Amino acid sequence: MSAEIVNFIKSTFKTDEFIPLHEPRFTGNEKAYLNECIDSTFVSSVGKFVNKFEEQIQDYTGAKYAKATVNGTSALHIALVAIGVEADDEVITQALTFVATANAISYQKAHPIFVDVDRDTLGMSPDSLQEFLSNNVELKNGVPHNKTTDRKISACVPMHTFGHPCKVDDIISLCNQYNIPVIEDSAESLGSFYKGKHTGTFGKIGILSFNGNKTITCGGGGMVITDDEELAKKIIHLTTTAKVPHKWDYEHDEIGYNYRLTNVSAALGCAQMESLASFIENKRELANMYTDFFKQKGIEFINEPVNSKSNYWLNAILFKDKKERDEFLEYSNNNGVMARPVWHLMNNLEMFKHCQTTDLTNSIYLSERLVNIPSSVRI
Repeated sequence: MSAEIVNFIKSTFKTDEFIPLHEPRFTGNEKAYLNECIDSTFVSSVGKFVNKFEEQIQDYTGAKYAKATVNGTSALHIALVAIGVEADDEVITQALTFVATANAISYQKAHPIFVDVDRDTLGMSPDSLQEFLSNNVELKNGVPHNKTTDRKISACVPMHTFGHPCKVDDIISLCNQYNIPVIEDSAESLGSFYKGKHTGTFGKIGILSFNGNKTITCGGGGMVITDDEELAKKIIHLTTTAKVPHKWDYEHDEIGYNYRLTNVSAALGCAQMESLASFIENKRELANMYTDFFKQKGIEFINEPVNSKSNYWLNAILFKDKKERDEFLEYSNNNGVMARPVWHLMNNLEMFKHCQTTDLTNSIYLSERLVNIPSSVRI
């Protein structure tokens, strides 16, 4: 079976060369915009491409405000800062996620709490979240506290895994009952919509990533999106070293961060945004091809969830057990087709073993069976 899958992937990408998991495509105005940026001499965090890129993201996602950052992790970190997460607070997230989610929480010296995911979305399970909230959280003067640790719970961070939207409206409804603000980790889901609305625009804040392996890339790059004007102002202030605006004076009124995206990176982002619609169409065509193939082979392919339109950032399949998964990983990677397992569960990493969790049955099931397969835009 492994050989059949590898041969199908090679035929789909029409190459016998090495096929990476997800590589960028530069098919538009990238070089022209980079040259224009260099000629202007505005190559740092001030320049027209930064502003243009933010406007493009606003227009595409429907968010009222978009603020560019150096990467997705810094976007999530600054979102946590802006929402008010402080040292020794707790933040609810999912065990099945990339480590940057938990790291950003730790940057604030806060404590992650890991709940389970749903198998159909791969994202945070509202049922698991509800179980944790009802069993562990109480309001003290309107402020949510963990009854076990007596710590304040300052935020909830669900992730739209591999570009598949989670049930974010149910998550927000549950969190609203406990006055817990939701920050959407939409790092992987630019171009994904849930119930007709772009991911990242449901919660108080959403974040995007433009790392080199994302659907579009700036080489790095991230974005914070929100409809809250005051939060947007706070984020732009904090990401520009908390400098008080002045023609020449250097006054800073709080601890800030040098997190603004450069004009050079934004120039790439602007050109990539012009190709986004065609990229998404291409990737969804690939997902349909995979769907048909794996259905014939009796292997579960992860399709977009109900009420969703996914960008299919990374395509994923499920094997019957860990042994079968590992056999495929060994064969594919030895035969020129890059494949990888899902991340280690966060609660199994040394630095997060002490963190509180719910029952993680679905997360464990997926972690033993799921494999990502090549998902690049085909040319």
